[in-house]
Amino acid sequence: MSEATPAIDAGFLAILRCPVAVRYTDKGEDPGQLRLVHDCWLVCDDSGYKYPIQDGIPIMLVEEGEKWKDTPEVDLPVPPPAS
Repeated sequence: MSEATPAIDAGFLAILRCPVAVRYTDKGEDPGQLRLVHDCWLVCDDSGYKYPIQDGIPIMLVEEGEKWKDTPEVDLPVPPPAS
């Protein structure tokens, strides 16, 4: 990805949700929102899960997000390793 090309479309990011946190009933009206980190990771503040973006495709598997949950954002590998 070049600096001019975002890793993920902003419109897609606006509707995409963490598959774990979206079920939370104690996190407000719209739980599971994701934010882009290092231009190649999606991070959910509600669950703590972190999902890699590989070749422009978010890997939104619960197992993948859980694997990176305890990794601090500054330590997430860039680019993410292949699953």
